Amino acid sequence: MKVDICFTPALYPYYSDDDSDKIVVVVDIFRATTTMCAALNNRARAIIPVASIEEAQAYKSKGYLVGAERNVRRCDFADFGNSPFDYTEDKVGDKEVVFTTTNGTQAIEMASAAGTLIIGAFSNIDAVADFCVGMQKDVIVLCAGWNNRFNIEDSLFGGALARRLIGRGYASASDATQVALSMWEEAKPDVRNYINRTEHVKRLEANNLQDSVEYCLTEDTVDLVPVYNRETRKIIIA
Repeated sequence: MKVDICFTPALYPYYSDDDSDKIVVVVDIFRATTTMCAALNNRARAIIPVASIEEAQAYKSKGYLVGAERNVRRCDFADFGNSPFDYTEDKVGDKEVVFTTTNGTQAIEMASAAGTLIIGAFSNIDAVADFCVGMQKDVIVLCAGWNNRFNIEDSLFGGALARRLIGRGYASASDATQVALSMWEEAKPDVRNYINRTEHVKRLEANNLQDSVEYCLTEDTVDLVPVYNRETRKIIIA
């Protein structure tokens, strides 16, 4: 079994030719995949990811709860933004939530035909590793990045997950995995200091949203694996 890293959605067409029998782990640390994990941990029945604002507005007109964000800011028609703190149990418990974000839901849409698509974050990284090992399949980590460009935080997660999987019998599939592993080894002694130089932390700080950074970098705050169902187009707990 092998683990590979796709650093941006723009590169994913070069990986997707053979993803039908692989596990694709979509990651958007700041903040979409972390937020989805938080919502499901707070008993949301399902997340319905959509790529466009128009789709989200259509669901809103039908009475659905909607989380919508573009360029780190909550959309004015939405019930929630893209903060894990928005999706409390009293608001989302036993409800389906429609969700669209700048990068994360675009990546999900791109990989939606994969054999198995799951949602990864530092908050559920050990559960993701257990899931992958249990499935005994090759893994592709799809980093959502920023507007189809590379970012540090998602790639860092790729290295952290690859290190866990390699420790449990996986092998590196590519130079990309080696780069991500090197990033993780450098960052591991002080992840917060390493991440402070990133573009996205600066974006969050500029919009007074830095309160979620520490949470998004904290490992194993939830013990669940969100899985995308191709038939229903919904994300539920495995």
